[in-house]
Amino acid sequence: MKKILFVASLIIASCNSSQKTVSTNTVTPAKESNPITYAETITEDELKEHLYIYASDEFEGRETGQPGQKKAIAYLKEQYEALNIPAAQADGDYFQKVPLEIGKVPVGDISINGNTYELGKNVLTFTSAEGNPKEIIYVGYGIEEDDYSDYKGLNITGKVLLIKSGEPMNEDGSYLLSGSEEKSAWSNMSEAMGKKTALAFSKGATGVLYYDSQNFPRFKRYFDYMKANDSGRMRLAAETSDNFIVLLNEKAAKDIKADINEGHTPSSLNVNIEMAVRSANKNIDSENVAAVIKGSEKPNEYLIISSHLDHIGVTADGQINNGADDDGSGSVALLEIAEAFKKAADKGNGPKRSVVFLHVTGEEKGLLGSKYYTDYAPIFPLNQTVTNLNIDMIGRIDPKRGGNRNYVYLIGSDKLSTELHDLSEEVNSKYANIELDYKYNDENDPNRFYYRSDHYNFAKNNIPIIFYFNGTHADYHKPGDTPDKINYDLLENRTRLVFHTAWEVANRANKVIVDKATTTSK
Repeated sequence: MKKILFVASLIIASCNSSQKTVSTNTVTPAKESNPITYAETITEDELKEHLYIYASDEFEGRETGQPGQKKAIAYLKEQYEALNIPAAQADGDYFQKVPLEIGKVPVGDISINGNTYELGKNVLTFTSAEGNPKEIIYVGYGIEEDDYSDYKGLNITGKVLLIKSGEPMNEDGSYLLSGSEEKSAWSNMSEAMGKKTALAFSKGATGVLYYDSQNFPRFKRYFDYMKANDSGRMRLAAETSDNFIVLLNEKAAKDIKADINEGHTPSSLNVNIEMAVRSANKNIDSENVAAVIKGSEKPNEYLIISSHLDHIGVTADGQINNGADDDGSGSVALLEIAEAFKKAADKGNGPKRSVVFLHVTGEEKGLLGSKYYTDYAPIFPLNQTVTNLNIDMIGRIDPKRGGNRNYVYLIGSDKLSTELHDLSEEVNSKYANIELDYKYNDENDPNRFYYRSDHYNFAKNNIPIIFYFNGTHADYHKPGDTPDKINYDLLENRTRLVFHTAWEVANRANKVIVDKATTTSK
């Protein structure tokens, strides 16, 4: 699972219970068309066998783009080939290339009216900025709110803008927008630049020269730190934008507009600017792994079952973060679910809808593999994708939780589809009898787990989801997350629950109804 800063305070002592057997079924298996027959092929022994390999030191913590991650995808491919489950992509390749890059400080300089400014001194930027704009549009504070606008009468499409920090004030010293001595968000250090540049780009600007003499030293300290240290920040290469933001100190800003501190009336400036700042980002190769069992009756409707194949690699002092729970447990669960569906298909009981087994990369770097799949290169159309069941950490016990150890946290089942939530509850009652805990499904949950695993990239596209999760523990994102600490009886039970839910979604007469579609994503 993707880690965020405030999670650290929630990680406390682990509490893995003894490996006592828990009943998984309430119904006696009948005939081979009964899903129980195939669910029973999901066993502790096979899950354990997979996980002791997948979360071994040999896989070096499976960090995105590193050799250990390549070993992980090779192992997954090998398993699907052994099961004779075909690749999801039309060309027969199990690997969906996910182009990534690590952010580096760019290199180059900017010339203003014949004065050359080396990047990192009087001018700063964290992106490439190239070109020779002949006209700069000065838009003062670059604010638009209620009846006030610095953009009135201006056509800025395709233009580079000069914007300065702050906001307009009245002659009596009060702020124009608030009518009082209180500043607005347009002057907030952490928000103002983002608000102003976002507004500029929404109006068609291609670049922003941003003058903020007060905060320039703070930005410079960050620039210097990034230059001296590999930030490790990874992103999708597809998200690179042609828009740029260049930060100016007073010296550089006055080279463009000498009286910039004396007014905020918009104007057109004839300035000779030559920008030669090039990206120094490092390209990273990574892959999703995707296999599919085609539906027998509705092959063009797709159920996607997902887990993330990556983890966080090796610590600075050489300790391997094996990631047995996060998300080795989900990865091997997905293999066992695929095997159960394949055995059913081999007996003539294949799913009516197509079932996609999707192992995504870069979850720990910001849900990147799933974002690439949903936002840039879906293998199957999103408007024909009926549900996503996402598995991220289902092999351990939350030490903060008391009571029945045979539980699982469910997140998101009711966010988009009442029907999916009800189906999930009914399936569990019929087949699994696991305690379904909705503690983290609360919209006000400070952990925000709903937004922190790969299901979210499907949910934001109005695809109903269920996220299966056991909670964090003392070994979360630490070298102690090893296969010997997994509760394999619970991993078996939870995996069977996901299989039964998937079976129902894939085989029901009508696809799950979305009755709570959202118009915007968070």
